[in-house]
Amino acid sequence: MRKLLVRGGVVLLLLASTFVAGAPASARGVMDDPPDDQVVIDLVAMAGSGCLPGTADVAVSPDNTAFTTIYSDFVVQAGPGISSVDGRRNCQLNVLVHAPAGHTFAVVKVDYRGYGLLDAGAIASHRANYYFQGMAESTTSNFSFPTPLDDIWIISEEVPIASVVWAPCGEQRNLNINTELRLSQGTSTQTSFLAMDSTDGSIETVYHLAWQPCPS
Repeated sequence: MRKLLVRGGVVLLLLASTFVAGAPASARGVMDDPPDDQVVIDLVAMAGSGCLPGTADVAVSPDNTAFTTIYSDFVVQAGPGISSVDGRRNCQLNVLVHAPAGHTFAVVKVDYRGYGLLDAGAIASHRANYYFQGMAESTTSNFSFPTPLDDIWIISEEVPIASVVWAPCGEQRNLNINTELRLSQGTSTQTSFLAMDSTDGSIETVYHLAWQPCPS
């Protein structure tokens, strides 16, 4: 198990989701009143066609307020002669966050970054699902990419406060994060691809955590 040390904080929500092409990724939330104790994150498991062994890693952000997943082979493609199987990839992270005593947490903002070469008429989407093990409640986000596209892409998702799923107070439950890319040829005539990957490790997904006191 890989242990990650982070400092918690409260993310001030803008209640919005944005997509930016050709711009630097923003991986910082606005933090206020973090818990005094250290937060330990254990990466329990990482599995899926988008993060096969040796192709993904998890690290702490420089300001210790979030954790980051870096991929080297999370890519989908579609076009003439390409199997539909190559048009879907996913990665599921299973992490255990040891919350400071008297606090609970939730994922409230995620920054995804990658590169896309999408022909006009191709159909591409990004989907993410967040839930705590053993709980029925979950948060799901869906995004459809505009085409044509030949650029770096960034999706910055901020979960509306009414949709936030908080960890149960006084319990330890693993947080599951399942991310998926899908791509189909649609009406396009050329090969397209969409990636959350990079040979230099610069493509990453950053997860921001929000904290609140448990009821006394």
